[in-house]
Amino acid sequence: MHQLIDSHCHWDDSRLQALQPHLWQSCISQGVQQLVVPGTQWAFFARQIAICEQNPLWHLALGLHPYFSDQHSSQHVLDLAKAIVDYKPVAVGEIGLDFALDTTREGFSIAEQERWFIAQVKLAKHARLPVIVHSRKANDRLGQLLRQLKFDQGGIVHGFSGSIQQAQKFTQLGFKIGFGGTLTYDRAQAIRRLAMALPLTDIVLETDAPDMPMAEQPKGQPNQPDKLPRVLEVLGVLRPESIAQIAMQTMTNTLEVLRLNTRPSNSSTQL
Repeated sequence: MHQLIDSHCHWDDSRLQALQPHLWQSCISQGVQQLVVPGTQWAFFARQIAICEQNPLWHLALGLHPYFSDQHSSQHVLDLAKAIVDYKPVAVGEIGLDFALDTTREGFSIAEQERWFIAQVKLAKHARLPVIVHSRKANDRLGQLLRQLKFDQGGIVHGFSGSIQQAQKFTQLGFKIGFGGTLTYDRAQAIRRLAMALPLTDIVLETDAPDMPMAEQPKGQPNQPDKLPRVLEVLGVLRPESIAQIAMQTMTNTLEVLRLNTRPSNSSTQL
């Protein structure tokens, strides 16, 4: 069994919490021994913080997601700044831009999304923290903004969908590229080609649970972090390295980019 870290799991989501403690026990049995738990909106910060405090292997990240741009406020940015100091998350995230949303709707304009993204990148830069980035149809603009802000703390572009050239522009800025359930679909040929083309040192694994389902899942069933070995299995078919090498390197990549100095052990805190 290979030791893995899920670099993007919404562990505080009620759909996953309803499955405890059995879900965490299943994760351990499948080798998924650490989780990174990104934030999405201020209203859920307290719940998320409380859950992550239960286990040192559930790593807290805090951020304001573009899906909820119409709900964010300047006060939430101030609250995020305070929470960074008080709770010491491993990253600022999930933040980013989503141009697949209806940007003509109030609160979701490109300008409004960029406002929240820029404010949070500045917080991360000040705190010397990496960021966890959400990008849909916005890779070029996100890269441009990160360069303009001279952001040099790196991070993860999660659930990446884009070209090899776009991915390389992120990796040149110190980012890793997240691969998850999309990789398990036979039709996802562009993502599979990208997973083969990138250096293994640029790749991290994720589930985005309870979203981004695996190909084999029944429709409507939430994704779970104990399914992460399926992503590893597909990478093992696509790439020349052994599954053991891929598991070890992707674990190392995640620990390094998020500066996590606790490696998984054979025993973990239980709920």
